[in-house]
Amino acid sequence: MNGEERRQAILSILQNSGGPVSAGSLAARFAVSRQVIVGDVALLRAGGAEIFATPRGYAAARPAAGLTRQIPCRHDGAGMEAELNAMVDHGCSVLDVIVDHPVYGQLTGPLQLSSRYDVGQFLAQCAASDARPLSDLTGGIHLHTLACPDEDAFCRVRQALRTLGVLLED
Repeated sequence: MNGEERRQAILSILQNSGGPVSAGSLAARFAVSRQVIVGDVALLRAGGAEIFATPRGYAAARPAAGLTRQIPCRHDGAGMEAELNAMVDHGCSVLDVIVDHPVYGQLTGPLQLSSRYDVGQFLAQCAASDARPLSDLTGGIHLHTLACPDEDAFCRVRQALRTLGVLLED
């Protein structure tokens, strides 16, 4: 298989997967190094493919089913698990986290969390690294983009976050 065939196969895998796929697993599948996969993804992106990196691997952009909404939150690091679980428990997927940095402007971190399992994996990765959440840059203030099946699910998330005291309101 040549490089172009491998890149097309990678794109197909990402588009058809149920979630993010790690560079390591792609490297093993194609018997190449992780660096080759990183380069392949860079070339695919340069060619217009909408691929983004999440904490759990690469994912191809796909249209969100239902409604896409943003919700403002504020909490310290200890509130992250309860916040994320409240969102997925009410049927929404947490697509990303966004902060407004005073120097760099809007910074977005893709998350793609749809279940408590996903949240647990994300939190385990946070705990295993020295990295801090983006919201630490802004005193805990951040936005999440949610994919919700309907308006009722979004309303349930708002109420759950309000009950937790993390919904940023006027």
